[in-house]
Amino acid sequence: MSEPLRIAVVGATGLIGRTVIEQCVGRTDICLFAIARREMPLPVGARMEMHIADPAQWGNLIGEIRPAAMISALGTTWAQAGKDEDAFRAVDERLVLDTARAAKVHGVRNFVAVSSAGANSLSRNFYLKVKGEVEGALRQIGFDRLDILRPGLLRGERDGDRRLGERIGIIAAPITDLLMQGKYRAFRSVRAEDVAQAALALALRKAKGKFVHDPDAIRRAAASLPIA
Repeated sequence: MSEPLRIAVVGATGLIGRTVIEQCVGRTDICLFAIARREMPLPVGARMEMHIADPAQWGNLIGEIRPAAMISALGTTWAQAGKDEDAFRAVDERLVLDTARAAKVHGVRNFVAVSSAGANSLSRNFYLKVKGEVEGALRQIGFDRLDILRPGLLRGERDGDRRLGERIGIIAAPITDLLMQGKYRAFRSVRAEDVAQAALALALRKAKGKFVHDPDAIRRAAASLPIA
């Protein structure tokens, strides 16, 4: 039997990070390490290492863990950042890129980043502009393999209350998704489980390159995750 792949996930306390941990329960092909700023309850049966540290120490932790692949589920919302541009960039830009650069320095080969549908460095929307700028910076770091996931509305149980508009969007998703055709398919909703499974499947892949995955591609990648 081959050795399990060492994968680290940052942003472990968020919806996608927590779901990645859940999806690894019972897997023998993955040795999972989670890095976060605060403690969180782990799912029953989880066999993994949880590292709690200030983000300033994450680079050192990555050096100690030595993962072959990393999943970045880091991110906040415009509301959570207090509608402050610098506070938003502190997480979605600086923390993401600092972590990615530390990962590269410490030998991480595959990097999977959760971005957003509509990410575009030329967008007039601040949120999408920052996401696009971060994607561009990640491409310059030089990972053997870089996978950027661009989900639309995420469907799953978050910690805390969602905004009213987001809750309504989730309820209406089965209908609105059907109406999104052509270029609008890229904005379809995606289950958190699909994003997490896709992230794990892509982290396991050996082919080199830079890849961007819309909701359809995310679901295809999720379906390719080996049973283990």
